Amino acid sequence: MKPVRLPASATNALPRWVLITLCMLYILPGVLRRDPWKSDDAAGFGIMWTMAHGGLSDWLWPHVVGLPMADKGPLAFWIGALCIKLFGAVLDDALAARIATIAFFLLGCFSVWYTTYLLGRRPEAQPLKLAFGGQPEAKDYGRMLADGALLIYLGCLGLLLPSHSTSAEALQVSLVASSMYAAARLLESRSMRAAAVLGTALGLLVLTRGWVVPLAIWIALLALAAMRERVLVARLTMVTLPVAVAVASTWLVASSIARPFDSSPYDAWMLWNLSQVGMPSWESLKFLLKNGIVFAWPAWPFAGWAVYAWRRQSSAPHVTIPLAFFVAVALLAMINPHSEEGVLLPLLPPLAILAAFGLPTMKRGAINAVDWFAVMTLTASAAFIWIGWIAKQTGWPAQIAKNAFKLAPGFKPEFNLIAFLIAAGATIGWFVLVHWRISRHPSVLWRAVVLSSGGVILCWSLLMTLWLPWINYGKSYAGVAREIARKLPSRSCVDSDVGAAQRASFAYFGHVPFARFDDAHCDFLLLQDRNRGHENANLIRRSGFQWTLLWEGRRPSDRDERFRLYQRVN
Repeated sequence: MKPVRLPASATNALPRWVLITLCMLYILPGVLRRDPWKSDDAAGFGIMWTMAHGGLSDWLWPHVVGLPMADKGPLAFWIGALCIKLFGAVLDDALAARIATIAFFLLGCFSVWYTTYLLGRRPEAQPLKLAFGGQPEAKDYGRMLADGALLIYLGCLGLLLPSHSTSAEALQVSLVASSMYAAARLLESRSMRAAAVLGTALGLLVLTRGWVVPLAIWIALLALAAMRERVLVARLTMVTLPVAVAVASTWLVASSIARPFDSSPYDAWMLWNLSQVGMPSWESLKFLLKNGIVFAWPAWPFAGWAVYAWRRQSSAPHVTIPLAFFVAVALLAMINPHSEEGVLLPLLPPLAILAAFGLPTMKRGAINAVDWFAVMTLTASAAFIWIGWIAKQTGWPAQIAKNAFKLAPGFKPEFNLIAFLIAAGATIGWFVLVHWRISRHPSVLWRAVVLSSGGVILCWSLLMTLWLPWINYGKSYAGVAREIARKLPSRSCVDSDVGAAQRASFAYFGHVPFARFDDAHCDFLLLQDRNRGHENANLIRRSGFQWTLLWEGRRPSDRDERFRLYQRVN
């Protein structure tokens, strides 16, 4: 027997404009008014910026002004570079690149919503009919579940930073959601067109961040199809796989023909893909369990309950499709030798969709517990953000102000009226939302997650308005880049060992002319290390030449990382 019995009043859907507004409130803070940060964000932007201001070879072999970065794939950077080409003259290049970030995020949101809608309106997912009628219509029930899935997706803590960064991960998570939508379409129509769409999505995933994740997804879907119908197996093997290979091979074929920089990115790309697969280890399992609890909150409790509640209908597509995606990606995380959050990101779309089907079966006490946890933790977090901002502006409380300035020595706070008004409006909206949820006790099922997603949006908005100048000061290399630029002549060549994020920031903010692939010897050398001392640093010998120290410096917020600029001694 199905575990769901509910009246039509519990399936009232959110208006479309509310959903779109929530998505824009989520993505716009952190996209506007900020520098590329010390992370994959700056490195990804550096690849996009290099492509946008380069030639065909730069597009075929991703690199950050001479530092090869062909390991993951070019698709996300192609789209970002195209946005810079189209909008860079009107907007700042960094902001133009983030138009692609916004598009990636919206693609993921739409895919999560429509996948849940397709699965939710199927007969297997419908609630039991009531004795005297009044049960919801299939489409209304599907829309309600889709609203819940989107709210859960927005509430996932692990989505915050990747969805706002100019990185391949931002597109990967959205394409995983798009692949789920295509899989749901294939199961519904069994058409060759749907199989080709799924193949296209998997091929684009290969171009975004390697073949490991899309191959695991395809194998999971093939195993699922083998348990259902032979026609699905035929579609996956005869249509989906060839289309995916054809789409994915376009870059590699073009690179082998054009030979960018007299070479090919295939070896570096394949080596990175192979490095993502290893033997299962306790460390990988511990990383998955320890970080996944926070990373996938609040999706995993609802998803776990959904699997239990629908255990008697375990072959239903609304359970098997997201569960197949989840199992495939979770297994990859357990055999991945690298402990990085990027391996957890593809877990979020299937968990959010699966969690939505747990909402109709959750007990009222469990829903209230999740709500109160969200209210207490997120309200406390928002209060701390406000108190910290007040401390930076006024010096009170003294200890909090001292700690804030200790982490960013030299930072000078400025009052921004627009940012303050936005933060105040978001805070008022949060209290209105909490009052609505507590006082009216709405029967709609998405009430269980609206506070979690709303609180995450609140805290992120506060950070990206009140604290953005302080965060920029600590995570941006703009100041260091301009100091280096002042020490270099107009025409020069700089060899360097700095990382991708630093290289991108120095090239963008300071126009530092780093050595490219065809530069033999440079007159300047920029080194990065963690040596705080000055011993033996004024004169060094490297690559058969002597170098004399011309400049050294660091970001005020980083006491360990140091940069030294040398000039070659003739």
